Amino acid sequence: MLLHTILGAGGVIADTLTPELTSRGIPVRLVSRHPKKPLPGTTAQAADLTDAGQALEAISGSSVVYLCAGLPYNYSIWRQQWPRIMDNTIAACQKTHAKLIFFDNVYMYGKIEGPMTEETPYDPSSRKGDLRARLATQVMSEVRKGNIVASIARAADFYGPGSGKTGVPNIMVFQRLIKGQRAQWLVNASVPHSFTYTPDVAKALYLLGQDENSWNQVWHLPTAASPLTGSQFVELTAAALQKPNRLSVLPEWVIRLGGLFDRTTAEVVEMLYQYEFDYLFDSSKFNTAYNFQPTSYEEGIRATATDVLEGIEKLPK
Repeated sequence: MLLHTILGAGGVIADTLTPELTSRGIPVRLVSRHPKKPLPGTTAQAADLTDAGQALEAISGSSVVYLCAGLPYNYSIWRQQWPRIMDNTIAACQKTHAKLIFFDNVYMYGKIEGPMTEETPYDPSSRKGDLRARLATQVMSEVRKGNIVASIARAADFYGPGSGKTGVPNIMVFQRLIKGQRAQWLVNASVPHSFTYTPDVAKALYLLGQDENSWNQVWHLPTAASPLTGSQFVELTAAALQKPNRLSVLPEWVIRLGGLFDRTTAEVVEMLYQYEFDYLFDSSKFNTAYNFQPTSYEEGIRATATDVLEGIEKLPK
């Protein structure tokens, strides 16, 4: 089997994708700055992707490369490191003829009316969105020039088992409710907000990486239609966890105030439009191409709740 390499091992998406690949006998190289002990069917390699030589070494010998790297939620770090990471990844893929899948978000679309599709023009409403637009444009420009074979795989905000460190619903809803605290939601809990279920992301990335017809285009990863409002999401989560349905909606002024004392909170402020208005993510292109039925919110919330409860049971008594 040809080698698949995941850049950004240790993150939620990488951790979910790895068993999806290894269970099918695909050898996987896990690349991160500080690799952990390799899992069965994998090898681990240390690399700083901002260094061109290390990026080339990490990618050499790969058939498919998944760029799932995550950086601290800090625009100053993003501005300094993301362009170098992308430059180095593209150069290494071009030199080694590895195919690239860039796992991306939706920041570049900005605030739009109606659902986001693969054809939605880039019109970012934030500094981070402007940077993501430039990265995505760079990838597809290199594709058009014939320099690399690559696709962009884009997801909405995500939730799911194992997403406790970065998934916003996991942090603000699941983890708070399980502790007997009120769930929290940003700005407006009365508008629908799409969330992509992480196991669906892993299945979809595997399918894209195996399909010769998938390359050189943008894909929205499978995401359930008819998204819930924040209130509905919390209600279902509380029921799944068997906890009281209690919710606090954080107004913008509270978040801005919190940002004076916490850098991550400050970075959230420019993205609040995603919660103030409808956030609708359309994955019908992928669903149709692969006859894929995204996991329903009801099923996904139940599975995530089970994962959270099992994690609590494993804690030392």
